[in-house]
Amino acid sequence: MIRKIAVLLEMIQFKLTIFAMPFAFIGAFLAARGVPAWSVILWIVLAMVGARTCAMGFNRIVDRRFDQGNPRTATRAIPAGKVKLWEAWAMVIIAGGLFFTACSQLNPLTLQLSPLALGLTLFYSLTKRFTSFCHLILGMALAFSPLGGWVAVSGQLQNYPYILSLGVLFWVAGFDTIYACLDADFDKKIGLYSLPSRMGKKKAFHLAGGFHVLAFILFALTGLQAGLNHFYYMGIALTAGALLYQHMLVKPDDLSRIHASFFSMNGFISITLFAATWISLITIGE
Repeated sequence: MIRKIAVLLEMIQFKLTIFAMPFAFIGAFLAARGVPAWSVILWIVLAMVGARTCAMGFNRIVDRRFDQGNPRTATRAIPAGKVKLWEAWAMVIIAGGLFFTACSQLNPLTLQLSPLALGLTLFYSLTKRFTSFCHLILGMALAFSPLGGWVAVSGQLQNYPYILSLGVLFWVAGFDTIYACLDADFDKKIGLYSLPSRMGKKKAFHLAGGFHVLAFILFALTGLQAGLNHFYYMGIALTAGALLYQHMLVKPDDLSRIHASFFSMNGFISITLFAATWISLITIGE
């Protein structure tokens, strides 16, 4: 059982929950203007874990035939026979139940928004079949993270800094466009849609750079809208450096370091922005 759980967690890349979790905390801490109640933090964590596990499990299920035909992904748990289809579906259903249970423990508005938030993350897994804007749809799904954190604490949408969610949208769209370059040739061959498969890796990289410039601007403007101090902008400066390094590390004709770019830099960015927000909130007025 322990080995099976380990395989399931590896299949959904559970460790990458770190990408979206800090943004949920940013929304929650901004709503509370400090640290929310620990019970609220616990339910936010469980909701984020449930939502991402459900979405990633669903993605692996619906993409299993594509994964089987792609040399890069053929060793994934389902096409390799390490996880049975019913086991994957059981994980998806349990994780979805965890998400809705956690949302129900927060406040009525969080529960009301939960089907839309989870539905969008599930819908993303189908979008490569018909649109190259799939990366933006993924960004839209993850943009619910800070919004969800805000609503979990405040129970309302009023005064939420929406440009924060827009920043998340373009940040995610940028790095997902870069990551899609790994499968550009395969996607083009079988008729799947992605920006790299449709417009070429070089142009897709340029567009991803534009997405990240927009994300940087929107994250900076969030500080103004939320009334944060210089500590937040120190985090913004570090974020700018990480985004620049990400584009220096990976090139259209050299994707060998893409995993270092994807995992290390993106985790650094989300954690840095959360830490900068927290420090700013606790030092305002000092």
